[in-house]
Amino acid sequence: MTALPDATVPPTPDPADHPRKVLFVAGAGRSGTSTMAGLMQILGLHVPKPEVVPDETNPKGFGEPAWAVEHHTRLLREAVVQVSDSRPDAWFETGRISTREPERIRTAQWLESHFEVASELVVKDPRLSWFLSLWRVAAIRSGATPVFATMLRPPAEVVGSKQKYYANRLGSAHLASSWLNMLLHTERATRESVADGGRVFVRYSDLLDDWTRETMRVGEQLQLQHVLHATSEQIRDGHRFVDPGLRRVTQTLDDLALPPRLHELTAETWSELNKLAEPGGDQPAVHEALDQLRQGYTDLYAEAEAISRSSVVATEHRMRQGGRGPGGGQAGPGGQGGPGGPKPGDAPAPDAPVRAADRVPHGLRAMVPAPVRRGLRKAAGRER
Repeated sequence: MTALPDATVPPTPDPADHPRKVLFVAGAGRSGTSTMAGLMQILGLHVPKPEVVPDETNPKGFGEPAWAVEHHTRLLREAVVQVSDSRPDAWFETGRISTREPERIRTAQWLESHFEVASELVVKDPRLSWFLSLWRVAAIRSGATPVFATMLRPPAEVVGSKQKYYANRLGSAHLASSWLNMLLHTERATRESVADGGRVFVRYSDLLDDWTRETMRVGEQLQLQHVLHATSEQIRDGHRFVDPGLRRVTQTLDDLALPPRLHELTAETWSELNKLAEPGGDQPAVHEALDQLRQGYTDLYAEAEAISRSSVVATEHRMRQGGRGPGGGQAGPGGQGGPGGPKPGDAPAPDAPVRAADRVPHGLRAMVPAPVRRGLRKAAGRER
């Protein structure tokens, strides 16, 4: 007698039947975003091709669609915003670009073309957080549900990793400030997805310690069907991909010697963000605390702008004198590095004309209050 199939074993669903969904992996660079995106790809989500190629800073790959990187780089140039920008008002600059209808159409069309390949996509790039509203609209227009995974790594380790791999010249205080700016606004930008369970926060250390537990938690929370139906072969590939030794930078906030108020805000923000990674921790009380910290950072930055007015005046004089930096040498723009060296968007392209303002260190340009910057651009005959 022929044995009947076991009716208790549900059939494996056809991936083509999965509803459209796009996972956006957000967070500061060097916080484990590449590891998360890589694992999602191994478990069946599609990283749109072509991808950014691996290099010595990330030999296992970045899990980044090259088109998204180029897209963000162009938009950041237009907004005059750096990848690791510490200015609170930089979010208004990128937010304004995100509302442009041509950019929304272009982004939605790109997503649509890749949904023809797979029903669940993963998009990751260190610049992504600057344009989350743009991607949310594009996903919805493509008939997809946008979901978000934000990686959490201790800020001192993020700062140390950037200094180690990107030869960043702007110092610990700037990098800690940019981490604060990025994480506080990323949390706020994804809060709209709390009601429908469309966001998660993942500690990098938890991912390295037990990646199967963490990715299954992400899959269940965000209802990623490829993760929920991962095969044993994919699990084995995941074990080969994750290297606990990836935690190569270990230092604390005390090692950074930050200004006291900045140290305090960074420590408190890290403490509150960690609550979001706990079961049931994404609660209004935490949101309120983070709102207060975001306002505290905005106030601190405004105070720093006011105090540093003499530096701004000196910078303006150097710009009028031909952009010569301190000591007579040209002052190059600083920023976060990336695959193969400096990240695109942190400095002018080799074939781009270099303006006097571009020769001024970003740390000084960032100190210029927004009204002053707009006045200088107007005087120079530039809209941006």
